[in-house]
Amino acid sequence: MGERVVILLGPPGAGKGTQATRLGSALSLPHVSTGDLFRENLKNNTALGLKARGFMDSGRLVPDELVLEMLFDRVSKPDCARGYLLDGFPRTIPQAEALEKRLAERGARVQVLNLVVPDTLLLERITGRRSCKSCGNIQHQKYSPPKTAGKCDKCGAELTQRSDDTAEVFGKRLSEYHALTRPLEAYYSARKLLQSVDGARAPESVFEDLLRTAGQAKEHV
Repeated sequence: MGERVVILLGPPGAGKGTQATRLGSALSLPHVSTGDLFRENLKNNTALGLKARGFMDSGRLVPDELVLEMLFDRVSKPDCARGYLLDGFPRTIPQAEALEKRLAERGARVQVLNLVVPDTLLLERITGRRSCKSCGNIQHQKYSPPKTAGKCDKCGAELTQRSDDTAEVFGKRLSEYHALTRPLEAYYSARKLLQSVDGARAPESVFEDLLRTAGQAKEHV
């Protein structure tokens, strides 16, 4: 039987990264983030990283074939022999089709978990975030407000809003998600692989639900 592949979908700000790390650990599956793969390949000047840099330096998008090459290079490692959890890929229908083709060749069992969070809550989560310039601590004006306004609870340095956490920038990311990535819900639903989880609750409740859903479906695909 082929390896088990769990794909975690959800909009920006839904908490995918945090949940993917915990879920991968709980399921004994390596958490594979395409964002991390990019950074590692670029930092280490690998052959794939140099190829990607060539596209990026000339202002072009890195083609799906190269992203897939990076991904399959990573999941060919021994720790992924039983399977892995994907975070941040696929982002588009063409990427999903290319991934599906490669996974079908390997006889992989695929499961797709989708975090559902309303846009209004996403906007509140992101625009309320404040980061410490000194120690990197992240706080939230509503969910974890600083004891002293504008000051980090951990080291007392100034808390600031990151440029990509503004309503304008996040609004663009959300629009892009709805145009390019959200259609994946229908794509995977048509293949009877999609299971949605309410991501608008406390992180612990979301994690428990993800774990329960993953456990229930693990033999079906």
